[in-house]
Amino acid sequence: MKKMILVLFILPFVISARSETINTTLSLFSFSQNDAVQSQPLTIPLTLIQSAASKGAVCLDGTLPGYHFHPGSGSGANSWLIQLEGGGWCNTIRSCVYRKTTRRGSSKFMEKQLPFTGILSNKAEENPDFFNWNRIKVRYCDGASFSGDSENESAQLQFRGQKIWLAAMDELMSKGMNKANQALLSGCSAGGLASIIHCDEFRNLFPQSTKVKCLSDAGFFLDALDVSGGRTLKNLFGGVVSLQEVQKNLPQSCVSKLDPTSCFFPQNLIDHVQTPLFLLNAAYDAWQVQESLAPPSADPRGSWNECKSNHAKCNSSQIQFLQDFRNQMLNDVKGFSSSSQTGLFINSCFAHCQSERQDTWFADNSPLINNKPVALAVGDWYFDREAVKAIDCAYPCDSSCHNLVFNVGRSVIVDSNSQPSSDESFSMIYSHSTKLTYTSLYMLSALLSITCSL
Repeated sequence: MKKMILVLFILPFVISARSETINTTLSLFSFSQNDAVQSQPLTIPLTLIQSAASKGAVCLDGTLPGYHFHPGSGSGANSWLIQLEGGGWCNTIRSCVYRKTTRRGSSKFMEKQLPFTGILSNKAEENPDFFNWNRIKVRYCDGASFSGDSENESAQLQFRGQKIWLAAMDELMSKGMNKANQALLSGCSAGGLASIIHCDEFRNLFPQSTKVKCLSDAGFFLDALDVSGGRTLKNLFGGVVSLQEVQKNLPQSCVSKLDPTSCFFPQNLIDHVQTPLFLLNAAYDAWQVQESLAPPSADPRGSWNECKSNHAKCNSSQIQFLQDFRNQMLNDVKGFSSSSQTGLFINSCFAHCQSERQDTWFADNSPLINNKPVALAVGDWYFDREAVKAIDCAYPCDSSCHNLVFNVGRSVIVDSNSQPSSDESFSMIYSHSTKLTYTSLYMLSALLSITCSL
C-alpha cells in the first residue's frame, strides 16, 4: 500500500465553540507520479485590492483583502477561473477576535506567495482543461463565506465578506474578466459554500453569451444530527448568520420560506441556484466527521476519537452512523441531480477539498469514479462533453480514495495551501491501497477531445 504523509504544524483556528491549444506531443505523456513529486508548483504573489477600503470591503481587522492572479494565455486568454479560499468560520465575538490574529482575518498574516496546484495548476499534464485560463485565488478573511455585512465597533470587528466579494469581482472585471467568453467560479470548503451562495451573482456579471458555471468542492455541509443527537453545525452556522447578518445576502426565495440559518446550508440553497452548478464532495467528508458529527462537545468521553481519526478503526455501529450520513447527503441531492445542467462527483472517501490538491485532482493515482478522475469529470461537465452524475458505491468499495487519517485525537482540517503556524503538530496521511495509472492512449483521447472543443 502506498502512503503519502503530510505533516502540518498549525494553530487551530476557532470555528465553533472550540473551533494555445494543447500540445499533444509524446513528451506530454511521459509524466509520472515521481515527476509530480519532483516538479515545483508555480507560486503566485499576493495582490491587495487597493480600492477596497473606500468601498468598506475589508478583512475582520480592517486590512485590505487580496488575491493571487496568474494570467491566461493562448486559447485560455479570455477564460477565467475564480477559486474562493476556504478556512472555517467564526461564530462569536471571541472567535472572530482571535481570527483577526491569523491569515483568516487579516491580510497582515497572509502568505505573500501561494503555490498553484490542482485546478489552479498551469501545467496541461496536471490540469488538462483549465491550465491556460486566467486563474485567481481570492483570499478568505471575513469568517462567513464571503457573505456577511455588519460590524462590531466595541470589538473592532468588520464583517464585510459580501463587500469583499464585490470588490474582488470589480477588480477582476477591470483586469479583463469583463471580456470573458468562459468563466468558472469555484471554491473549497467554506469557499465551496461561498461558490454556491454567489453563483447566480457571478453569472449576472457577464452577458448571456458568456459560458458561466460554478463548482463547489467540499462545500456541501449538511444540517445533520451529531453523535449525541444535537445539531452542532446548525448551532455554529446560526452564530455566523446572526453575528455577521448573513441573511441580507441569502436568496430571498429561500429566506421567505425558511429561517436564515437553514438557508446557509447548501441542501436548502441549491434549489435556488439557477446557474449550472457542480457538487464535488466526499460522502464521508472528513471535516464534517470531525467537526459536525463527532466533535468533543457531542462526544465528551472520546468514544469516537479513534474512529474519526482513522476510519479503519470504526466499529460497526459507527460505520452505520456514517452510512446514514452518506444516505442523507445522497437524498439531499436527488432533486438537484435530476436537472440536466447540474453535475455531481460524490466519492465514498474520507477526504476534504479534492480540487486544490494535485494528488486528488489529476495524477497517476487520483481517486476515480467509473474510471474517471475529478479533473476530467469537471471538464466533461463544464464543456458539455457528457453528463456527469457520478455517485460512488458505499464504503469500503472504493480503493482509489486518498483518505485522510489523523495521528492525534484532536486535529483541525485546513485547506490544501495552509502553511505551518504553530508548534502544535498532527499528521494527515493520504492513504490509498492501489496505484492506478493512466495510459498514454487514455490521456491522448481526453486531451484531443479538449482540443476539439476549443
